[in-house]
Amino acid sequence: MSIGFFSYLAALLAYLLLTTLLITSWRGRLLGLLAVLATLATIAWAVVAMALLADVQIPAPAAAFAELARNAAWFVLLVQILVHDHERRVSRRWFTVVWLAIALGGLLTLVVPLGVSRLGLAATTATTAMLFGWTLQAIVGLLLVEQVFRNRRPQRRWELKHLCLGLGAVFAYDLFFYSDALLMQRIDLQLWEARGIINALIVPLIAVSAARNPAWSLEVHVSRHVVFHSATLSGTGIYLMAMAAAGYYIRFFGGTWGAMLQISFLFAAGVLLLLLLFSGQLRSRLRVLLNQHFFSLKYDYREEWLRFTQALSRAGVTLPEAVITALGNIVESPAGMLWVSNDNHAFELVECINLSDPGAPPLSAKHPMARFLTQRGWVVDLDEYARQSDLYDDFEEPDWLARVPAAWLIIPLFFRDQMCGFVVLTHPAIKRPLNWEDRSLLRTAGQQAAVHVAQHLASQALLRARQFEAFSQLSAYVAHDLKNLLAQQSLIVSNAEKHRHNPAFIEDVITTVKSSVERMNRLMNQLRSGVRGEQQTRLRLADVLREAMAAHGTRDPKPQAEPLCEELFLDADRERLRTVFGHLILNAQDATAPDGHVIVRLWPDGHQAVIEIEDTGAGMSVEFIHTRLFQPFDSTKGLTGMGIGAFESREFIRLLGGDLIAQSTPGQGTLMRIRLPCVQLMDVGADQAR
Repeated sequence: MSIGFFSYLAALLAYLLLTTLLITSWRGRLLGLLAVLATLATIAWAVVAMALLADVQIPAPAAAFAELARNAAWFVLLVQILVHDHERRVSRRWFTVVWLAIALGGLLTLVVPLGVSRLGLAATTATTAMLFGWTLQAIVGLLLVEQVFRNRRPQRRWELKHLCLGLGAVFAYDLFFYSDALLMQRIDLQLWEARGIINALIVPLIAVSAARNPAWSLEVHVSRHVVFHSATLSGTGIYLMAMAAAGYYIRFFGGTWGAMLQISFLFAAGVLLLLLLFSGQLRSRLRVLLNQHFFSLKYDYREEWLRFTQALSRAGVTLPEAVITALGNIVESPAGMLWVSNDNHAFELVECINLSDPGAPPLSAKHPMARFLTQRGWVVDLDEYARQSDLYDDFEEPDWLARVPAAWLIIPLFFRDQMCGFVVLTHPAIKRPLNWEDRSLLRTAGQQAAVHVAQHLASQALLRARQFEAFSQLSAYVAHDLKNLLAQQSLIVSNAEKHRHNPAFIEDVITTVKSSVERMNRLMNQLRSGVRGEQQTRLRLADVLREAMAAHGTRDPKPQAEPLCEELFLDADRERLRTVFGHLILNAQDATAPDGHVIVRLWPDGHQAVIEIEDTGAGMSVEFIHTRLFQPFDSTKGLTGMGIGAFESREFIRLLGGDLIAQSTPGQGTLMRIRLPCVQLMDVGADQAR
């Protein structure tokens, strides 16, 4: 028996194994049936070739029919795959092309040779027709493979790329084989014998694509250890064969030095093989490669992700506790701790679940463990580190980790390439090994948890910033009020020498000082409580406006009131509202010459009260009103102003549900219009009656 016989025997055994796997896992789906038919046709093709090589007498058209059946079966499978990626009209076109190719191939390889022989024509004519038919079918096969790959959505090409690669290689080899035969008018025996082993070599590629396509219903369940050791032995055998061949050629071309060079080369190759076989990292990489590409996944990722998301969003638990629990559920860890980054670029412990606090200080970002997690992003298996510390270069356990004997895994939490923390998990009740799929899932889940941790840290930072902002704002308001009180006291002191013998002046001084003391006591209470203002009471707007006008009535131009509506009431803090009116009146006086006018108006507009304070002063530009007037800490009064009066006034009015609008023309004056929701007299009387 020739080597070609064993070549086709290898194809027979390979496709027989693939067919068995497909049949035992078939669930009645069409693609699975077509795949089985294609492999069965290839088995028949291999049997016919073996029979020819073993000099078994078979009918003359049998070989041509087996070749045609094999090609036709693979063509139909490829076209059926196209059905899922094309609309029905396009699918019918491809089916037409395939059936025409099969019919033409049958005509050229079966009918024409038979007719030529019966007509007594030259045998070369029949041979040419047959070889042309096979060449045409190889071209159609390559075209179909290209269409299947190109028309599959890019995100799903991984499902079929191995099938396309394998069948494309086979059809390309057939095209070369039959083109050579057509050109030379003879079949190269060596090329024909090699077709068996070439078809056998693509079986693993077809199996991978079948495993990746649920529609084929192929579920490969083989012991991972068996596959790992088989792959290792196969790789070792291939390596030794390659080295032996290389040694033979070294000896053949080495002349008198050949034997010595061959021995030296084979010895070095053997030492290298031993180093590779005893390399823990190489074995780990090979195991991960086999697990990723030849086995079904360990987890149902849809269920795992739903459970993980639900655990992160559980009500009634803090976020740190939810993060530890969600990650622990993946590997059934009952306890853990969460460390997060603080403002000093160190990691501090924020939560322990079912663990006692180890009393650990913050872990510096420069610590070897923190640097290792940041640079590598690995899930650290402390058991593996204890057994093979060489796998974790530059990793070093902190002192507090030794006080947690049950510690098992360290999962880094990365958010936008920055490690915002890490989780330490303990062993489950039943210890389990950690494989590549566990690590991949934990690393991905850690990235998802890191988003929540980063949001939690940002929320805490924002809360602190708002607290400081509220305190700063309150301090600024208090300082502004104190400035006004200081201005009143300074006015008393400046007029004391001139009017100290005037009883009316002394009475005004006592009233002013009493009012200042009351306001300062209120400010002190506000600083203690952290709350601006007092309880709201119902007040008459006209009375509050008169009080504000009276407080600033000693300056020129004195504010003048047009008839004020007496029937408008409002629920507000009297002192703060009077301060707002007073601030607007004071600003109007500051901008107006002593011989100018400051007019105050109050009238109803539906359910709103409209207050206007108009002056004939310098006025403001539209740009100034839009960009500077209501900006805090922006003042035109130099060192004497704080720039928050207008801002505070508008904010308080908006807090009451109203608004403050400024209208001004440079050189002509300014109008400040306030709108406030109010209750009218009839509503007040109804409230009193109730």
